[in-house]
Amino acid sequence: MVKNNKIYLDYAATTPVDKEVLKAMMPYFSDKFGNASSVHSFGQEAIAAMDQAREKISEFLNCNFNEIIFTGSATEANNLAIFGIARNFQFPISNFQTNPKSQSLNSKLHIISTVIEHESVLEPLKEIEKAGHEITYLKVNKDGFISVSDLEKSIKNNTVLVSVIYANNEIGTIQPVKEISKLIEKINNKRKEQRLNRIYFHIDAVQAFQFLECRPDWLKVDLLTFSGHKIYGPKGVGGLFIRKTSPMGLIVPIISGGGQEFGLRSGTENVASIMGLAKAVELAIKNKEARFKKIFNLRNQLLNYIIKDNKGAKLNGSFGNRLPNNLNIRFPGISNETLLVALDQKGLSVSAGSACSARASKASYVLTAIGLTEKQAKDSIRITIGKDTTEKEIKKSAEIINIVYKKLKS
Repeated sequence: MVKNNKIYLDYAATTPVDKEVLKAMMPYFSDKFGNASSVHSFGQEAIAAMDQAREKISEFLNCNFNEIIFTGSATEANNLAIFGIARNFQFPISNFQTNPKSQSLNSKLHIISTVIEHESVLEPLKEIEKAGHEITYLKVNKDGFISVSDLEKSIKNNTVLVSVIYANNEIGTIQPVKEISKLIEKINNKRKEQRLNRIYFHIDAVQAFQFLECRPDWLKVDLLTFSGHKIYGPKGVGGLFIRKTSPMGLIVPIISGGGQEFGLRSGTENVASIMGLAKAVELAIKNKEARFKKIFNLRNQLLNYIIKDNKGAKLNGSFGNRLPNNLNIRFPGISNETLLVALDQKGLSVSAGSACSARASKASYVLTAIGLTEKQAKDSIRITIGKDTTEKEIKKSAEIINIVYKKLKS
């Protein structure tokens, strides 16, 4: 994407709103502006539109209409999944009520996750840990993968939740979600006989959604997070799939109020953005194969250009099992802050990693988790390609990177 003669290659941070998405949203800013909770015709028009959006998303995900919960962001959806499950088991945190029907009053909970989760998963887990409960953070290998056998060994009688990022936002690593879900299903069958609590499985599918299979029935997950602005939809809207047959009754709301979203997410619904999200989901799923192929080829072209002209440049993470749009490259000897500024001045916009922590001066915890030193992590940048990226832009981007890196090194 070119804007003001600048090339944008930071699509993992956010994407521009697709024209078809914007078209679907526009009527709900002015002409159809009703509050979906109002009884009159304006409200009925709004709730009908929301029902249509929810129906469309559930159709594409092959799930039930009432298994889709709209949120204000993927961060909120991740928080709802984690806190929602934990609070049902009497997780004692201030300002939130616990479920009086809890199965395990005052018991110590155990949750399993990974060291490379997004901050919107790690921060809630830290709060739960501070309250006296136990979190196991699975380590990853040099390519960024967890070990399913390590996960199996970590499961305890009081384990209530496993939360794993489907595809990492910094290095694009795709975790073996199907293998994990099969393991959890097998363990849950045994736990049922032992009269132990079921283990619920949540995945953060925000980066994976437009490229990988995300039907919950195929993945066999209980909760799945997705976002609008990562798939050419608007910012400020996200979604959480909650399997009705398992944890729906176990989710305790984290926002109290008027009881919207089946009582799980109070607050006046952002109808325009919800309509945009539904359209973005439709386009992402319909165009998944074509987008994957095009972006995969462009990504590989760019990598070849960079590696060919910069012998010291190294790819971080797995090459074979990562998202098709993702490159995370280490340029030894040049800090990413210096490199990013120099590239931006030449008209190329990329990033150092997660946009949510982009202003932090610390080295990426994802990169240090795969074995890089802090210095190596700070020498790394993330490049992510989008559906509108052209071959011409890829060649130009490679030229800019090669010129800037050589100049900075000299």
